[in-house]
Amino acid sequence: MSQIETPPKTLGPRSTRPNATMQQRGVGLVEVLVAVLILALGLLGMAGLQASALKSNQSSNARTQAVMLSYYMLDAMRADRARAIGTALPYNTGTVTNGVIASHCAATNVPGTTTLADKTRRDWLASLKINLGDDANTCGAILCTALTGDCTIQITWDDSRAGGQGAQRFETKSRL
Repeated sequence: MSQIETPPKTLGPRSTRPNATMQQRGVGLVEVLVAVLILALGLLGMAGLQASALKSNQSSNARTQAVMLSYYMLDAMRADRARAIGTALPYNTGTVTNGVIASHCAATNVPGTTTLADKTRRDWLASLKINLGDDANTCGAILCTALTGDCTIQITWDDSRAGGQGAQRFETKSRL
């Protein structure tokens, strides 16, 4: 008997990569982790935009309150027009220095609260504190000229918490 040599077993095309199935393991998990990372970054970006929008909204609300409170004081002075533009000028808080009217920064700074003008100013300053923040920077100022009835109202508040530029001043000019 002759021995027939059998050729050595060759690996077929599939077996040239014996760990082909092993190399594919975990690829799906990496894809999921990348997707979760992208989703998390997107959600963080949206949260940042939401926080920025809330700050801008709060700043806008403060400016709206300042407008309404300045109109409130002008309307109160129109109701008492004869005294508001008379020679005594009981609503005025002071004189102008460098474009800024001397102001009251607290409702307790209103001297004497016996007249209608004093009570109206006190209530107005209290409203400023309630609506624009109860701190030392929340102030109101009024300056009217006698006889012509030209009035200027300045309201100052700190807007830094709402993302603003810090001290804000709103000015309304009107003729009574």
